[in-house]
Amino acid sequence: MRKDVRILLVGEPKVGKTSLIMSLVTEEFPDVVPYRAEEITIPADVTPERVPTHIVDYSEAEQTDEQLYQEISKANVICIVYSVNNKNSIEKVTSHWIPLINDRTDKDSRVPLILVGNKSDLVEHSSMETILPIMNKYTEIETCVECSAKNLKNISELFYYAQKAVLHPTGPLYCPDQKEMKPACLRALTRIFKVSDLDNDGILNDNELNFFQRTCFNTPLAAQALEDVKNVVKKNINDGVSDNGLTLNGFLFLHTLFIQRGRHETTWTVLRRFGYDDDLELHQDYLFPPLKIPPDCTTELNHNAYLFLQSVFDKHDKDRDCALSPEELRDLFDVFPYMPWGPDVNNTVCTNEQGWITYQGYLSQWTLTTYLDVQRCLEYLGYLGYSIIAEQESQAAAVTVTRDKKIDLQKKQTQRNVFRCNVFGASGSGKSGFLQAFLGRNIMRQRTISEEHKSYYAISTAYVYGQEKYLLLHEVFPDFDFLSDAELSCDVVCLIYDSSNPFSFEYCAKVFKQYFMDSKMPCMLVASKADLPEAKQQYAMTPLEFCRKHKMPPPQSYTCNTAAAPSRDIFVKLSTMAMYPHARLRCMCTCNRCTFCICQNFLNSELMQSVKAKLYTVILRRHMTQADLQSSTFWLKASVGATVFVVLGFAMYRAMLRPR
Repeated sequence: MRKDVRILLVGEPKVGKTSLIMSLVTEEFPDVVPYRAEEITIPADVTPERVPTHIVDYSEAEQTDEQLYQEISKANVICIVYSVNNKNSIEKVTSHWIPLINDRTDKDSRVPLILVGNKSDLVEHSSMETILPIMNKYTEIETCVECSAKNLKNISELFYYAQKAVLHPTGPLYCPDQKEMKPACLRALTRIFKVSDLDNDGILNDNELNFFQRTCFNTPLAAQALEDVKNVVKKNINDGVSDNGLTLNGFLFLHTLFIQRGRHETTWTVLRRFGYDDDLELHQDYLFPPLKIPPDCTTELNHNAYLFLQSVFDKHDKDRDCALSPEELRDLFDVFPYMPWGPDVNNTVCTNEQGWITYQGYLSQWTLTTYLDVQRCLEYLGYLGYSIIAEQESQAAAVTVTRDKKIDLQKKQTQRNVFRCNVFGASGSGKSGFLQAFLGRNIMRQRTISEEHKSYYAISTAYVYGQEKYLLLHEVFPDFDFLSDAELSCDVVCLIYDSSNPFSFEYCAKVFKQYFMDSKMPCMLVASKADLPEAKQQYAMTPLEFCRKHKMPPPQSYTCNTAAAPSRDIFVKLSTMAMYPHARLRCMCTCNRCTFCICQNFLNSELMQSVKAKLYTVILRRHMTQADLQSSTFWLKASVGATVFVVLGFAMYRAMLRPR
């Protein structure tokens, strides 16, 4: 909505333009009328629409044609004043003033006109018979008001209609010649209907109508009022009401009726509540609300946003198979001006056997968009009507900005739920296959992916110590000399080499030494294509020796050439390293079966924790007596205990170093 309204009054001399302005301001007819009134500004708090209004007078005696043209170009609405008892002033409306104004304004954005018949106190008849043909001929004329500056008749109404013509114009909504709504208005109201249809059944039931009414007008409809509305629709169109609910055709008919009856402010209130501007485009402030993101912080969707997206998914998953077919996906994005997800999305997230995006994949793609391009996420949520349906101030309420990663490292804990892993490797090392394996696709399924639909991202969930986290894999283009800050910024690095290619490891070693050796970034080395015969790497040291030297976990063997879905263990390890970068764990096993896991679980058990606490208590409080220190039994127990811990520690050490 406009922040102010500028009204210009034009017309022949002595028709009462200045008298109308002065009667409005002083609320009495002036005894002395100047040639021209100074520009008047009416504050917002005294206008019906709560918008500051500027009223500008024109005097042929005091102003030049050039000044008139400038005022016409600045005006939001122009009132052409004529005298109801002066036929010449009425004729001048069509012979002079309307052509003059149209010549000075753009054809595609004509200024709305109000015809004002002044001095109605001097005649007993109305001029409307003469004016109606003029109104029918010129569509830019919004309305005609007969008034009297002397009797103060319809003065406030005149300026209210002028305001209304600017703030609630008929032009963008309705075509009087064809007596139907314009295409842009139809598209906007259709989107509003679909957003408000919470169960996607094609009708607005009583609950949905009440929610819509409360959202737009801050008050629900009484039961009888709802029935009256539906009865009006039933009487006029056959398919306006179905199953006691309002159909799309019925919804559109109601707004057509509002406009035809001069109540287009009702339609504009609805349109503006759903984010539309005066040109019936979604306003930029609605689509892109302000959101401050400090450096080294990331963006994630919060719990309420996921609940909203879940409701949108359920609304369009008509066959309840927990996946969106191409038809269901198109239906979901029907409220968008374009299709936001291309074929590459199906290779970025999890899909079912038919290649349809699953519920998990759907949420993953939203998580990816929020992480990589939060402004686009805000835009998409705006199209879906998040702020309206979730009853939030804006889409920004759906986004959580995480704290600085440096603080996470200092506190050795994180509240983030999305972690990024950049995957480096030479050409042909298996990076793309590694990403697709994360989505559960073995090599046979990967061969069905066309090169043009290839994705350099893959995102899904992984469980880290019982907590569900999102892991985002990004395949970095193997251009060693030109790695950008974005390609180096992540939570964990995966260096992947082809174990069957003797020259593949060298690239990983160079990348690590140049970019990550002196950083605190956790890195993991992955030996891909483990199903093929292993080749000796042509490098100064073996991958295992390289890992030992640089205090990295030992190389992890991996293959996606499996009959079933590839193993996800390695992705759990990557997620764990990303979530606990300070830990610098030498073994990242989570199988709970090997020696390392058994020892780790034993040390973390309640029994060992209680023994540890009691031992600390004894040592710190110095409860050992002199007799205890001289007793051979005491020293024997201490020696046995120390021996047990040494053996246990050695076993754990060997388990950590053993290549898996």
